[in-house]
Amino acid sequence: MSATLQDKTVLVVGRGSGIARAVTLAARAAGARVVVAGRDRAALADAYDDAGVSAEQVDLTDEKSIAALAERLGDVDHVVSTASARARGRVGDLTPATLSLSFGTKVIGPIMLAKHFAPRVRAGGSFVFFSGSSALKPAVGVLGVAATNGAVDVVTKALSLELAPIRVNAVSPGTVDTGAWDGLGERKKAELFAERIARNPARRIGTAEDIAEAVLFAMTSTFMTGVSLPLDGGEPLV
Repeated sequence: MSATLQDKTVLVVGRGSGIARAVTLAARAAGARVVVAGRDRAALADAYDDAGVSAEQVDLTDEKSIAALAERLGDVDHVVSTASARARGRVGDLTPATLSLSFGTKVIGPIMLAKHFAPRVRAGGSFVFFSGSSALKPAVGVLGVAATNGAVDVVTKALSLELAPIRVNAVSPGTVDTGAWDGLGERKKAELFAERIARNPARRIGTAEDIAEAVLFAMTSTFMTGVSLPLDGGEPLV
C-alpha cells in the first residue's frame, strides 16, 4: 500500500523552474507542504505564489549551509535533490574544477543532505536523488555527466542500506525538455530531439511532469528502496 503526501513536509532542492518546479507543484497537488531551497532564495520565493510553498537558501557544495538548513527546518518527511552542475565535454575539455562542481552538487551534496537530514526524517520518509540515463549508456562528450550519474546510483544503494528504514531512491531521466537544451539554439535542439524521438522506443521526448510523477512514486511507494528508477523512454536500449 502506498503512503500519502497529505500534510507531509517535502524539501525540494533545486531551481524554481524545470523538474524542481514540476516536483514542487505535484507534491502540493498531492497535499504536501513544500520547502524549496537553492542558492537564490529570493528568486525561489518569487517563483511560487502559494502559501504552501516556502523558500530557503542552501548551497549543496557547502556542508555548513546544509547543516544550517537542517537546523532551521527541523523534522521533514521527504528530501528531494534535483540540483546538478553538468560536466559536459570531451575528456580533453574537462577540468578538475568542472568535475568537482559536478560531483559536489550531485553526489557529495546529497550525501551531506543525508548526513544532516536523516536524523530529522519522520517515520515512513525518504530521500530522492537524481541520476541520469548516461550512467547506463555513456556517449562521447558526456564522460563527466556519466561518471557523476554512476556515482549517484552507487550512493543511492549504499545509503538505502545505511539509513534503513528510511528509504533512498533515485530517478534517472533520459532526454527531457526542461530548457536545459535551449543553449544549443532552436535549430540544433529541434534536430537533436527529432533524432532521439525517431530512435527511442517511446518515440517522444520526456517532460518535467513525467519526471515529477516518478518522484512522487518514489516518495510514496513504501516497498521501494535502493532503486534508480529509469524514466528515459528506453534510450539506453538503442
